[in-house]
Amino acid sequence: MAFTLSLRRPFVADHFHDLPGFQEDRHGHNWEVEAAVELALEAEEGAFAEALDAWVGGLDYRLLNELPALAGRNPTAEILAENAFLHLQASALQPCWVKVREKNNYWALCRAGEGR
Repeated sequence: MAFTLSLRRPFVADHFHDLPGFQEDRHGHNWEVEAAVELALEAEEGAFAEALDAWVGGLDYRLLNELPALAGRNPTAEILAENAFLHLQASALQPCWVKVREKNNYWALCRAGEGR
């Protein structure tokens, strides 16, 4: 029997926006990522936690604009949600959705089946 599991992780990171039409000085956020994946076995829960923790570990206390995976893109909540979704897929998981919260009233959700 398959089931859906979601996990949530906080992280802290700075970013700035410097592309035409969207420019903003460097600033930081207390971000939060929440992801849900389809699992066939309860034993797969550990692999999900490890993959999500690895993604967070690559961003935590970093300047997002300096990360190679985000090069040439303004690191918005939308871009981070997509990046985390792709990371989970590359980790042999089946993500249903990934939500990245930039601040209390601003978040983005990337779902399976939408352009994937």
